[in-house]
Amino acid sequence: MKTIKDFNFQGKKALVRVDFNVPLDADFNVTDTTRLKAAKPTIIKILEDGGSAVLMSHLGRPKGVDAQFSLKHIVKTASEILGVEVKFVPATVGAEAEAAVAALEPGEVLLLENLRFFAEETKGDLAFSEQLSKLGDVYVNDAFGTAHRAHASTTIVAQFFQDKLAGFVIEAELVNADKVLKGGVKPVTAIMGGAKVSDKILIIEKLLDVADNIIIGGGMSYTFAKAEGGSIGNSLCQNDLLDYVLELEAKAKAKGVKLIFPIDNLLGDAFSNDANTQVVLRGQIPDGWEGFDIGPQTIELFSKIIKESKTVIWNGPMGVSEIPLYATGTIEVAKAVKEATEGGAFSLIGGGDSAAAINNLGFGDDVSYVSTGGGALLEYMEGKELPGIAALRA
Repeated sequence: MKTIKDFNFQGKKALVRVDFNVPLDADFNVTDTTRLKAAKPTIIKILEDGGSAVLMSHLGRPKGVDAQFSLKHIVKTASEILGVEVKFVPATVGAEAEAAVAALEPGEVLLLENLRFFAEETKGDLAFSEQLSKLGDVYVNDAFGTAHRAHASTTIVAQFFQDKLAGFVIEAELVNADKVLKGGVKPVTAIMGGAKVSDKILIIEKLLDVADNIIIGGGMSYTFAKAEGGSIGNSLCQNDLLDYVLELEAKAKAKGVKLIFPIDNLLGDAFSNDANTQVVLRGQIPDGWEGFDIGPQTIELFSKIIKESKTVIWNGPMGVSEIPLYATGTIEVAKAVKEATEGGAFSLIGGGDSAAAINNLGFGDDVSYVSTGGGALLEYMEGKELPGIAALRA
């Protein structure tokens, strides 16, 4: 796979797939600039070489043209972050877009309108991809967060270019994931959270070959507790996976990998910040109560293991972290990962809620790498071929 490091963009117009799918508030202000900042080095490299950058991205999940999902809302913030004026064209393909690209001078940046205003984008339509290809001399994919989708702009368009390159974000994502997958410095600890075991089955199976410890938190932990004969009250549970999780525990034991579960849980009687709460030991949740976070003994245990690790990967919250009452476990795990990193550990934060927790606490620069693509990172670490990456290697 060729990267932009090995290419000179002098006099070239680069069609760059970026991931500018950023959150906006009610007034259309960008509330998290992580993805904009991540794309900056790739764009600046193109400009400093003497090229120009034509940026394409999606925003949200519009059904057809929808003004609230227009990428015009992010132009001001993107310009501030890049330190260069981002021009905007209210078109994605066709004559208006082609004219805007033709007028682009070296050192300039143009942002196209939302790709997903066209159903052809997510369908991976060949004709739409060919239209997109007319907007650049060279293709760069730097949108790792969508690399697991065979969409027009992430995969199909690449076949129309002789020069197709990975940007700095994609390169960094793969390099950092491989630091865990290809044998991180031991002890290696994986922290798995989130609601469903089914979302993490494949990655846990993969991590059994590289991890020393796999910490299981979040909603998925209650399926394990029930499978072991515990009482989980009204907590989340995937009953169809009860036999499987016991098999998983046996596999881990056979490979000498420690599966580490909560000691205690914080319960609530409502999905609310003003609910009544209590702490009970794992597997002893009474009827009418639901586990919403890990308890204080668990926080102490998980934190100790994390701080003693030399390689850490974290994907998924320890509880319902969007509700402050149930966010303590996730916050304390984030602090432990930060401390481990300060002590010399390599830490990879696997996108999604874990990345949000790290960034919201201001720890983004205190860990080794924060992934911009939750789903794409999971699929890569599961051993799946990502269509967006395969297209660059074709």
